[in-house]
Amino acid sequence: MAALAAMFAADKNEVGTQLVAQSGYRDYSVQVRAYQYYVGVDGVAGADKTSARPGFSEHQTGLAMDILDTTSGCTTDFDCFGKTASGKWLAANAYRFGYILRYPADKTAITGYEYEPWHFRYVGTELSNEMHNTGVETLEEFFGLPAAPDYGG
Repeated sequence: MAALAAMFAADKNEVGTQLVAQSGYRDYSVQVRAYQYYVGVDGVAGADKTSARPGFSEHQTGLAMDILDTTSGCTTDFDCFGKTASGKWLAANAYRFGYILRYPADKTAITGYEYEPWHFRYVGTELSNEMHNTGVETLEEFFGLPAAPDYGG
């Protein structure tokens, strides 16, 4: 929480906007409902690109946070947040606070998930700085992991 609060304060100071934690920890039952919603909208194949199946969500670890601002009107249903001043600032500066943009726009084939400019994952400052300094954007690339979701394996 301290890292998140520091990042929110830095955004307010450097960008002048107010960030909000839209969605953080989700227990299994909440993830069941979230995933079922996307299955209803997009079918299983579409849902698997947008929402993790229950038991596989980073939100269930408590390390992921969906972040928006109070002024843009953006939601987690569209990618507009990535075009805002705060969205651009977060993508460029979250590493300073131990966070990474978890699902970058050009990495769907690597992560297994569509671009989510609001979804940040806490990895700690040592790893986030090393990833930033080496130009590696995803955990899959850094650790040599296959793209998620791989529910069959």
